[in-house]
Amino acid sequence: MKKTVVAALYMALSLGAIPALADTDAAAALRDGDMKKLIFHGTPEAVSMQSFDLADGEGEGSLADYEGKHILVNFWATWCAPCRHEMPMLSELQAEFGGDDFEVVTIATGRNNPAAIVKFLEEINATNLPRHQDPKQKLAAQMGIFGLPITVLIDPKGREIARLRGDADWSSDSAKAIIATLIEREDS
Repeated sequence: MKKTVVAALYMALSLGAIPALADTDAAAALRDGDMKKLIFHGTPEAVSMQSFDLADGEGEGSLADYEGKHILVNFWATWCAPCRHEMPMLSELQAEFGGDDFEVVTIATGRNNPAAIVKFLEEINATNLPRHQDPKQKLAAQMGIFGLPITVLIDPKGREIARLRGDADWSSDSAKAIIATLIEREDS
């Protein structure tokens, strides 16, 4: 029954049949299955502005570069089995929702050879995800990333609004309903 309600809400949101929900409480109410591990904060939290390496040696970036859109930041590594399981679902989420209002940002933390990152993403058919790196784990440390994977949801104002430890089914109806709700809402 609950899955039917979540699916119906997701479809209604995606078709614009009901007005956008107003806050993260509405998104939190859509958690089902693996998404129950997604913990929404009562108050948005500041995030680190520590730089990370952009893909292909194109310089440095920071989470501030994404202000103005919701982002799902996934900290992962090539050696991480749960990451291998989760990445195709993140790729699907990016394919469906990626654009001006939302983006999946993947950051390989720790020692990850750039060639191994390319091979990893090609093997699992997730080549639409960025290949950013945090080789010295400076961003990860400042963001409290201990263990992988960890996924952080950040609002358009650059504040952390939710966090999930471990892997999850990001292609589930619940995950898609949460993302749809977040990107449809008007930030105050």
